[in-house]
Amino acid sequence: MDRIQIPATSRSPLVDFDFAAGHLLLRGESYPEDAAAFYGPLLRSLRAYLEDGATPLTFDVALSYFNSSSAKALMNLFMPLEDAAQEGRPVTIRWLYAEGDDTIAEAGEDFAADFSHARFEMVQETAA
Repeated sequence: MDRIQIPATSRSPLVDFDFAAGHLLLRGESYPEDAAAFYGPLLRSLRAYLEDGATPLTFDVALSYFNSSSAKALMNLFMPLEDAAQEGRPVTIRWLYAEGDDTIAEAGEDFAADFSHARFEMVQETAA
């Protein structure tokens, strides 16, 4: 599966889905004009990748802002990861948030509540 790398824009996050390494990353802000169009190809690629084996997978989500349609798209990405974890694949979702950003931290906690098989880690990033 080919690596997907999309640079960040003012409305969409940096995407680095390195399937060979088992590492996925979203970083930045997410409020694209059409979240389904932006995230749809990522979801299709993720589903195809998950069908290919049981290698461990880590998904780092480091969004400083996202809108409601992006939240839905994130949940759509998370659901197949939870399913894969339920089937025995090691899956870790790391929710990265800035120190003091209670809004993003609470959003991560809300997402975490929906997981019982995938490992969901809350990771506070300190300012450099």
